[in-house]
Amino acid sequence: MITLKSISKRYEMGSVTVVALHGINLHVDPGEFVVVLGPSGSGKSTLLNMISALDSPTEGTVIVNGQDVTDARQGEKFAFRRHTIGFIFQTFNLFPSLTARENVQFAVDLRRRRNGDSVAEEVLESVGLGPRMDHFPHELSGGEQQRVAIARALATGNPVLLADEPTGELDFRTGVQILELLEAQAQEGKAVLVVTHNREISRIADRVIELGSGEIVSDGPPWEGRAEIADLHW
Repeated sequence: MITLKSISKRYEMGSVTVVALHGINLHVDPGEFVVVLGPSGSGKSTLLNMISALDSPTEGTVIVNGQDVTDARQGEKFAFRRHTIGFIFQTFNLFPSLTARENVQFAVDLRRRRNGDSVAEEVLESVGLGPRMDHFPHELSGGEQQRVAIARALATGNPVLLADEPTGELDFRTGVQILELLEAQAQEGKAVLVVTHNREISRIADRVIELGSGEIVSDGPPWEGRAEIADLHW
């Protein structure tokens, strides 16, 4: 589902070259739940941007769902994201003039899914926002806005789900609810890749990838074995 071949990303900042990623090779299968760990500046968000074609690599090849998007044109990238990627942004990226329902509905309409109205409502109910779906973002807490962003990504039904700190603004109980939803997406056959600082979340992953200075320093199953969501605590 996701294949990165020798991916490097460099940014030129005046006379300084910043290496965000260096020589990344990665393969993620359908149905895998993968957690990416690493400190700030390790390249986690850049990795998500490569997979979602929000940015292009300096070197290497990006293939997602059978499509090579390395040198795709902007229109091709837009169509690719619309039909392939569900992205949960850390900064929410909600439309302030749309209600929670309308924010999710926008993603469903963009994807041109059938029964869009019922899909939007069902997903908002699943993240615990049934009573709040007609509220605007400024009327919602940070955690509620995060859940709208998660609902919007889930509602697309796209085969690749990328999540940047999906539980960062949530209390433990709600965070567990969201992790259950993400795990269910993997069980349905989607490739799910979660970037987080929360090492506890990595205990429920099929694979844990650790980044350091733009390189993969480890890639394998949780070192104590895969845990159940009920066993998590933070």
